[in-house]
Amino acid sequence: MKIAVTSQGKSLDSQLDPRFGRAAYILVVDTETLEFEAFDNDTNKNAFKGAGIQAAAMISDKDAEVLLTGFCGPNAFETLNAAGVKVVSDQSGRVIDVIQRFKQGGAVYAQSANKDGHW
Repeated sequence: MKIAVTSQGKSLDSQLDPRFGRAAYILVVDTETLEFEAFDNDTNKNAFKGAGIQAAAMISDKDAEVLLTGFCGPNAFETLNAAGVKVVSDQSGRVIDVIQRFKQGGAVYAQSANKDGHW
């Protein structure tokens, strides 16, 4: 399964970035092999608006089925939901540890956004 994880760095040992749309990096990880690609999220991080929606579109384009992050706003959540990407929010720690918890069944899928949108 492919999952996306917001990250402060380019490796699995990096800390999870709690921000979704404005995360420093988004790692797309194969949960079976732990092979991954790190995507620089600089364009979205510095966007005036729409960062979450653009990041959600990128994750969907990379065929990720689940997003692991700290906070996800309403517009991004709706975009992910429409694309069939499940969200696991309120995550923290090293990316590899978050992935291992997910693989062990420690995920609770969000039913809604857990962060207010930016206006």
